[in-house]
Amino acid sequence: MGLFQRIKNFFHARHYAWPAIDITLPGQRHLHLVGSIHMGTQGMSPLPDGLLQKLHKADALLVEADVASSGSPFLNLPVCPPLAERLSTEQLAALDETLRTLGLSREEFDTRPAWHIALVLQATQAQRLGLRPDFGIDYQLLQSAQQFSTPVIELEGTENQVEILLRLPDGGNELLNDTLTHWHENARLLQVMLSWWLESPPPEEPLTLPTTFSASLHDVLMHQRNRAWCERLWALPPGHYVVAAGALHLYGEGNLPTLLRQKNGQ
Repeated sequence: MGLFQRIKNFFHARHYAWPAIDITLPGQRHLHLVGSIHMGTQGMSPLPDGLLQKLHKADALLVEADVASSGSPFLNLPVCPPLAERLSTEQLAALDETLRTLGLSREEFDTRPAWHIALVLQATQAQRLGLRPDFGIDYQLLQSAQQFSTPVIELEGTENQVEILLRLPDGGNELLNDTLTHWHENARLLQVMLSWWLESPPPEEPLTLPTTFSASLHDVLMHQRNRAWCERLWALPPGHYVVAAGALHLYGEGNLPTLLRQKNGQ
């Protein structure tokens, strides 16, 4: 069975018109795990009525970080040597070509950490595909939580997210290299994830999702964070919770639902 087919079956088991699944933990703790996308299109707003009803009744909304109330976490980044001293000739050529297609120049990125350049490139690519942060699922959920007076709990927060990135080896060169290498695959992945929110039910065709992380990056950016989130969710008091986690955290090796079930002895 292909990877996309497994994901499709996983989400179809939820019986929702949006990518989500319910998990109950011991002690009357009920989690509605939502596969969030951090940037979206106008067609993804407003959120489905059923999801908003769950949020309205929830004891709290859990998000990776409260992006609706926190400022930019990238104001005091370390100054790095010029890119020509940090990247290979091949990497520089690939970066220059990508920057050219986006109408950007190397000079404005020359002393930034490689991981930050990767994030800017990914965000710019999403914007060129018509995505905007104010249509992101977690952002919309946060806005609705404020309207409903639903408490918000961060799974990690923006400061911790930046700390994870700052600890990447070689200033995050591997993340930049993966971003450049899988540029077109990442665009396709965005389109697939958008379809989970724009089409109801999700598409039936057994597509294969591309791999856009190396094994080492997947462990740091996905698996290790999933394990930390699992412990965070396991420590919740009794209640009903809507949990918005990036959609890619809900499938694949070491995914969040599997970790929760394993900890629950299932």
